[in-house]
Amino acid sequence: MTTTVTTIAGLRERLAATPGARVALVPTMGALHAGHLALVARAREIADVVVVSVFVNPLQFGRGEDLERYPRDLAADEALLEGAGADLVFAPPPEEVYPEGEPQVRVTAGPVGALYEGAVRPGHFDGVLTVVLKLLHVAGPDAVVFGQKDAQQVFLVRRMVADLDVPVRVEVVGIVREDDGLAMSSRNRYLDAAHRRLARGVPAALDAAEAARADGTDAMVDAAGRALGADAALDYLAVVDPESFLPVPPGYRGPALVLVAARVGGTRLIDNRSVPLG
Repeated sequence: MTTTVTTIAGLRERLAATPGARVALVPTMGALHAGHLALVARAREIADVVVVSVFVNPLQFGRGEDLERYPRDLAADEALLEGAGADLVFAPPPEEVYPEGEPQVRVTAGPVGALYEGAVRPGHFDGVLTVVLKLLHVAGPDAVVFGQKDAQQVFLVRRMVADLDVPVRVEVVGIVREDDGLAMSSRNRYLDAAHRRLARGVPAALDAAEAARADGTDAMVDAAGRALGADAALDYLAVVDPESFLPVPPGYRGPALVLVAARVGGTRLIDNRSVPLG
């Protein structure tokens, strides 16, 4: 049976009742879908106690972003998590997480945090890392589970864990896709039928980049941009080294990630794909 708690003290009390148990944390902002449930399934495989946080973190939303309209349906999320086998749902109000309002001290994401998503959404990753670190301190898990769709977030969480000696293992689950290839996202529900058809250009751009890999990274970016189409507003399209998350140099050989972010109508979509070069 899944139990929902809304306070830090309540969560810690529940976890203290299972001494010695392996704990896995799945941080989410709710509006759950099959992609989130894949994270819960992985957590269930590696832990005795699965904690899923449902918290729309205001620190990671910039001015003009969709904080107020971000989908929220805790009852539906709880029903899905009951079926997925989560043990605890941590669903605190903002004043529980930030009792004095915006915190004066935050985690800084560093230079990579200012690239790609961070360039489009300044301060976004400082907000993400701050709340993730708070959740790790609150739950004290053995493992924390994220999805590969948010590749830059995964990189920065791993960097934070390594740089700050956080005693947790970061588990990453592959991207779960819709039948039409679109990466599952809570924001997909914003798309009407016409925009949903246009959104298929996002995974198509990754297909095109992979097909052009023998011709070099410039050709990959050009091909991806053409496949995305003129009806999607491109935020960025890049080929990066997954070890540094910096653009690969000319003549690079080895594993690479193709990153794409675009706006379709009023909806912002991100995706990525691993493409070996050379």
